[in-house]
Amino acid sequence: MKITLATLSLICLAVFSLPVKAQDSGADTFTAKCKMCHGADGIGNTPVGKMVKIVSLKDPAVVSATDADLIAIVTNGKNKMPPNKGKLTDDQISEVVKYIRTLQK
Repeated sequence: MKITLATLSLICLAVFSLPVKAQDSGADTFTAKCKMCHGADGIGNTPVGKMVKIVSLKDPAVVSATDADLIAIVTNGKNKMPPNKGKLTDDQISEVVKYIRTLQK
């Protein structure tokens, strides 16, 4: 099955529109909002990740980014990643960044 950019956009819109409970852990939020593109391990070896050429969360540039940098990216989006501002709380975003750090080990 070939995924078009339009299909990818609709899938991302649907996923990012799903509500996530405020009490969810960073892992739960990552699974609900990030895993489809970034994969369970954060490497981006998923059909969507490959299509949009996602940078691995284990890439040295991502590993060396500050938590504030990652929070800004998750909040505001970057390149083809849509913003999560208004979709996730500040606490959820912080917890996702903490979880991303565990994937980098």
